Amino acid sequence: MTQPRTRRDFFKVAGFSAAGLALAACGVQGQKAAPPKADAVKDYWAKQTKHGHLVFANWPEYMPQDQAPLKEFTKNTGIAVEYKEVIQDNAEFFGKSDPVLRAGQSLGYDIVVMTNGVQLQHMLDLGYVVPLDPSKMPNFFANAGEKFKKRIYDPGNKYTMPYASGVTGIAWNTKYVTEDITSIHSLWDPKYKGRVGMMDDPQEIANFGMYALGIDPERSTEEDWKKAGAKLKEQRDAGMVRKYYQQNYIDAVSKGDIWLSMAWSGDVFQRQVAGEPVKFVVPQEGGTIWTDNMLIPKGAANPLDAITLMDYFYQPGPAAELASFIQYVSPVPGVQDVLKQQAAATTKPADKKALEEMVNSPLMFPSEADFAKLHGYTRLTTAQEQVFNPIFQSVTQA
Repeated sequence: MTQPRTRRDFFKVAGFSAAGLALAACGVQGQKAAPPKADAVKDYWAKQTKHGHLVFANWPEYMPQDQAPLKEFTKNTGIAVEYKEVIQDNAEFFGKSDPVLRAGQSLGYDIVVMTNGVQLQHMLDLGYVVPLDPSKMPNFFANAGEKFKKRIYDPGNKYTMPYASGVTGIAWNTKYVTEDITSIHSLWDPKYKGRVGMMDDPQEIANFGMYALGIDPERSTEEDWKKAGAKLKEQRDAGMVRKYYQQNYIDAVSKGDIWLSMAWSGDVFQRQVAGEPVKFVVPQEGGTIWTDNMLIPKGAANPLDAITLMDYFYQPGPAAELASFIQYVSPVPGVQDVLKQQAAATTKPADKKALEEMVNSPLMFPSEADFAKLHGYTRLTTAQEQVFNPIFQSVTQA
């Protein structure tokens, strides 16, 4: 039920690695595509037929090793799935995909999973994503949480369907931090000088700088970014930050190298299950919700098979199977009831304990109060990126 691993071990939210930036830089100069007309979308889907197979490109650690959910899908539908763990970084994936899609060629995948952020925005802006047919998404509209139907980066779910989600908040080691953290300003508190961890991803750290100033990132301006950058420099120059992390912050928190840090919810949940003295909170000023999204890339050979699988994952049973492995936030609230039923039915103490820990964890099932405090990332045009990124890279790379 629980694994000593996390999907986030592989993940950079916006993919701002040096290699990723170099690859992505060449791919964002294209003309923004006009939204497809409703008739064109209808005509496209009217021509599609099922072929009985599809190719699914995903991140590592996002599917049980035995691929049981996919095998069950094949059993139920007759559609075979070739599953590939080929996505390691959003920018790198976009950088490799852009020249292929720009040339009108197929990536060879029918479903790909990308995180909301600058690269997904480029995919949408450049017309690289097939518009979805709502009539083929009955499970999604019946079972998806309302928060996952109202996403600023894809209003109305015209192009994407969430696969899994998570929260960026604050984690702390209870051996060294005896108070319950509630405010983002604890990351600026002098009593934690030199013991604070921050993320080095521009969009992640920008959000926290803006929360500290009462700014909503999704509605922010260039002036807001500059103010947030100054606030983060203030923190850095005061010696508060021990390190700006890509991945391994959670080890540092667990060991006490840092006492509190920006953190991803799933990382903390798995450390809690392992018995480590780590807590997590969505600060009262705000936290970030990120979502990894399924989409059908332009030129996909099997779009009807693909949308069938995407919608299949929105049945509570298959969604629960994925959630119990991934251990982040499921876009299907009904998963919690399925796991409760499984916990009640099992006779294995270890399985019961693991299921109950998932059911009762606000890190997997955030409360309405926590959801109300969550925001997405700032939406950026290509031109805005050239302003936004340097502001926050000047904080983390100095």
